[in-house]
Amino acid sequence: PDASARTDIRDCSTDPPYLPPTVTNTSARLAALRDTMRAHGVHAYVVPSTDAHMSEYIAERDARLGWLTGFTGSAGTSVVTQDKAALWTDSRYWTQAERQLDCNWELQRTTWIESIVLWILEAVPVGGNVSVDPFLFSIDTWNSYSQALHGSGRTLLPIETNLVDRVWGDQRPPLASSKIYSLPGEFTGSSWQEKVAGIRQQMEQHVRRPTAVLLSGLEETAWLFNLRGEDVPYNPVFYSYTLLTHTDISLFVDEERLLDSARQSLRAGCPGTLCVELLPYGQARDRLSRYAQGNVTVWLGTEYTNYGLYGVIPQDKLLEDSYSPVMLAKAVKNAKEQELLRAAHVRDAVVVIQYLLWLEKMVPQGQVDEFSGAQHIDGLRWSVLPPRPTPTPSAGRPG
Repeated sequence: PDASARTDIRDCSTDPPYLPPTVTNTSARLAALRDTMRAHGVHAYVVPSTDAHMSEYIAERDARLGWLTGFTGSAGTSVVTQDKAALWTDSRYWTQAERQLDCNWELQRTTWIESIVLWILEAVPVGGNVSVDPFLFSIDTWNSYSQALHGSGRTLLPIETNLVDRVWGDQRPPLASSKIYSLPGEFTGSSWQEKVAGIRQQMEQHVRRPTAVLLSGLEETAWLFNLRGEDVPYNPVFYSYTLLTHTDISLFVDEERLLDSARQSLRAGCPGTLCVELLPYGQARDRLSRYAQGNVTVWLGTEYTNYGLYGVIPQDKLLEDSYSPVMLAKAVKNAKEQELLRAAHVRDAVVVIQYLLWLEKMVPQGQVDEFSGAQHIDGLRWSVLPPRPTPTPSAGRPG
C-alpha cells in the first residue's frame, strides 16, 4: 500500500498531522534545549549517538539522541537550531525513524557529514557557531566537521557542558552502581602484570619511544587489568580510562565500585612500577593535561579516543595509530584463550545441531516463527553455559 495510507508511520502533511502511538512528543524537550542553547550562545547543537569512549553499544545513561528525539536506533546524528531540528540516519532505520519521530523533526536519509554540514550552512547564518560536546566526538569526526566548516564563516565550538544532560536533568538514568570484579586466572591465561610488562616493552622498542599510553576504549582497560563490569548492557565493561607510563599506572574509575579482591589485586605492587593509582573517572582530562605539559610523548589509538582528551595534548607530543598497542595485543589470543574459544565453539555446535533437529520437527507443523525460534536457541545456549566466573552473585557475566 501507499506509504501515506499506513498507520504505523507519521504523516506530517495532514492538519493535524497523524502520529502513530510509537512516537515520542519532543516539543517540551526541544524547547528546554533551545532555552539552554540561548543561555550558552549556541546557534546549532550537534547530538551524536555515541558515548565518551566511542563504544559500539552504549548505556541508557548515554542515549542522549534517543531521549531527545524519541528515535532509538543505534546510529544517528541530530542537529538542533532555534527553529529547526533534523535527524540523520542510514537506511536500516528509515522506517523506524518514521514510526518514532514526531513532526518537530526532519528525517535526513543519509549519514554523510557533508550532508549534515550543508543543512547547517542553510540553517545557521554567517557568524554563527556550531557547538558540540568534544567528549562525544571521535578525532576523525571532529576533523571532518572542522574541515567541512572551514571558510564558511561558521565556527565549530566545543562546549564541555553537555546541553542535553542539562535538560535531561534528574530524569537521566543514574550512574552505574554494579561491582567491578577480577576475572579469575583460569579465564585469562595472563596476569595483568604480565600484560602491562608487554605493553611497556612495546613502548621501549618503538622508534618514537613514547613515555605513556592512553587507553580510552572500555574494553582496553577491562582486558589490560583482567577486570569486568556491567556498565553497558550485554558488554562486560565499565567506565574507565588508563594512563600507563614506564613507572606509573593511573586507572580512572569509580573506586568504590571495585570489589575488595579487585582493589587488592591492583594495589598489591604498591609502592612500585606495578602499583595502580586509582583516581576518579572525572579527573582523566585534567591529569592528562598536566602530564602533557612535560617532555612526554603520548601513544593513543584514534578509533576510541574522544576529541575532548585528544585536544589537551600538543600535536608534537602525540603518537597516533588507529588502534592502541593494547587493542592490538588483545586481538592476539594466548594459549588459554584459544583453548576456551575452542571449547565454547564445541558447546555451541552441540546447541546448533539440537536446534536444527528441533526445526526439522517443528517447522512442518507450523509451530515456529522467527521469534519463537530465536527464543528456543537462546534457551538451549543458556543450558550449556559454564559456571559464572564471578566471586559474588551480583558481579555479572563476563561475556
